[in-house]
Amino acid sequence: MVKETVDKLGHLDVMVANAGVLETTSLLDISVDQWDRVMAVNTRGVFLCYQTAAHHMIKQGTGGKLIAACSISGYRPSGKAPAYCTSKWAVRGLTQTAALELGAHGITVNAYCPGSVKTDMSLVFASRLAKDSGASNVEDVYKTSSHRTNAIGQELFPEDIAGLVSFLAGKDSAHMTGQTIICDGGMYFS
Repeated sequence: MVKETVDKLGHLDVMVANAGVLETTSLLDISVDQWDRVMAVNTRGVFLCYQTAAHHMIKQGTGGKLIAACSISGYRPSGKAPAYCTSKWAVRGLTQTAALELGAHGITVNAYCPGSVKTDMSLVFASRLAKDSGASNVEDVYKTSSHRTNAIGQELFPEDIAGLVSFLAGKDSAHMTGQTIICDGGMYFS
C-alpha cells in the first residue's frame, strides 16, 4: 500500500492506520483465533503501517505524520470486548514508543480515540449488549451506551472524527507527538 502510494504520488507525507475490528466475546468465551484476529488487525496492522511508512519518510528526509485509530476503549475498557480493548491499549503504547524513536527524523506520531461513533461496528456492539440484556431494540441500546452518556448529549458520526484526523495530519499539529487524543463528546475525561 505504501509503495503503491509513493509510486503514484511520488512522496509520502501522512499515513493514517484506520482499520479496526471488534470481537464481542467475553474473556471466558473468546477463542485464541478470535483473539489473534483482533490483535492482527488492530495492533499488528498499526505496527506495520507505522514501520513501513516510517522507512519511506526517513528515506525521503522530509519527516511526516503517522496517525492511528485507537478508541475510547484504549482508555476505559468495556465488557464483552477484551481483545478489542487490549489491542487499543497497545496502540497507545506503540504510538508513544514510535514518537520517541521517530521524532529525530521529523516524524510525529499520534492517535485518535473516538467514543461511540455511529458506524456498523458500534451497532454490532450494541446488538451484543441488547442480546445479553434481553433488550429488543438495538437502536435504544446504542443510544443508551453512546450519546446519552456523553457530556454534550450529541451523537457522534464519522465526520466528527474526520476533523480531528485532519488536524493531526496538518501543519497546526507540528509540535504534537506521542499523543492519543480523545474525541467522545465527553464520555471520558483524561
